[in-house]
Amino acid sequence: MAKIESVTKRSGAIVPFNPERITNAIYRAAVAVGGRDRSIAEGLAHDVVAFLESKFSESYIPTVEEIQDIVEKVLIEKGHARVAKAYILYREERAQTRRLRARIAAKPSENIPWAKIWRVLDWAASHQLHSSEAYNQRVQNGEIGQIIQECEAAYNVDVENAAEMISSRIDHLKLVIISGPSSSGKTTTTKKIELRLQRMGYSLVALNLDNYFFDLALHPKDEFGDYDFETPQALDIDQINEHLNSLVQGETIQMPTYDFKSGRRTGQRTSLRLKTGELILIDSLHGLFPQLTAGIDVEQTFKVYLEPLLQMKDPDGNYFRWTDIRLIRRMLRDASHRAYSPQKTLEHWHYVRASEMRNIVPFFQTADYIVNSAMPYELSLYRYKLADQFAAWVEHYRDDPLREDAFMRAERTLNMLQHIVPLSDDAMVPRDSVIREFIGGSIYEAY
Repeated sequence: MAKIESVTKRSGAIVPFNPERITNAIYRAAVAVGGRDRSIAEGLAHDVVAFLESKFSESYIPTVEEIQDIVEKVLIEKGHARVAKAYILYREERAQTRRLRARIAAKPSENIPWAKIWRVLDWAASHQLHSSEAYNQRVQNGEIGQIIQECEAAYNVDVENAAEMISSRIDHLKLVIISGPSSSGKTTTTKKIELRLQRMGYSLVALNLDNYFFDLALHPKDEFGDYDFETPQALDIDQINEHLNSLVQGETIQMPTYDFKSGRRTGQRTSLRLKTGELILIDSLHGLFPQLTAGIDVEQTFKVYLEPLLQMKDPDGNYFRWTDIRLIRRMLRDASHRAYSPQKTLEHWHYVRASEMRNIVPFFQTADYIVNSAMPYELSLYRYKLADQFAAWVEHYRDDPLREDAFMRAERTLNMLQHIVPLSDDAMVPRDSVIREFIGGSIYEAY
């Protein structure tokens, strides 16, 4: 039998063949339909490799598409029709995404909150923060302190508006959810909204969904073998939904406890029941995921969605991307709190982003209010902290076909930062700023 050593990517690049990626792809599809036995995925991947080696000659280099075709064939022939369907659906979803990227969109994206964007853009233009050139000029004029105050004030108005809207619906509400993609500022925003509601006289009970993670051994992995914490399937969604419905109906639940050191649920349970007038408060990546709140009356929930909706152009007229801002934020946070290097965060970001586009961003339209967590001045801090590293990553990944995404993101983010004047001193950034969540020094760090 021929031994498969290489594979041709869609870009035409030839890279080493890694059977582990087949295992991970099959396991992710299995998890999507409730399966959690990785050994079955490993056995099926072995069958796929055996089929490949019997089908192709020793000199032949199969394409990604050919390998995926064989994965589908093996899953169906081995009696895993539901897993095969999930795999086919995911494959088609990815194909559609590539087709959309390959052509100019005929209509505005449904994944962008256009009404909110226009308000943010109007604010940016009126404050001369709509372009890197205008921003830099204000900084060079010695206005950085004023810029920081203006940005913080705009964000706090959004937070205040969200709290006021929650208050206006308080007679019917049972559940307040703060959601948004990675590093959008959920922790700080949740705390600020909680404090405002408490000052209004309302009582909230925080429900930490981290306690509902499946054991680490049951988590899906990404294509490089890293555990995928970004997918809703990493959480026991069915139990969360059951518990939320019970709490809303006034019943008592036994909330699980998760130990992150061991990567397992401990078996310890905590009784929880809402008192009269209490609200459940949830801060979660997947707070808008439909299955989470299935069965709960929409009038009993208030959902807030966060995104750094920066509206700033570079000198060529291109808007800076929100995902690149969040990438930098997560790099800084991961390095400070998770012993995860910025380079590792960059390499993993393609998977974070793919999961967001499937499981988070499409549901923003179900939110009751959108908070813009972008601070134009944060780019100056990031220029000082990370620009040199991005320059090094651009060179490091330039000719690496396995890290095309890392190279693209590094090059684009470096270009963004190079258009912004650096700021080395963060002393003027308020201790309760959402940016402190990532650069350190937040008064909410113990929260």
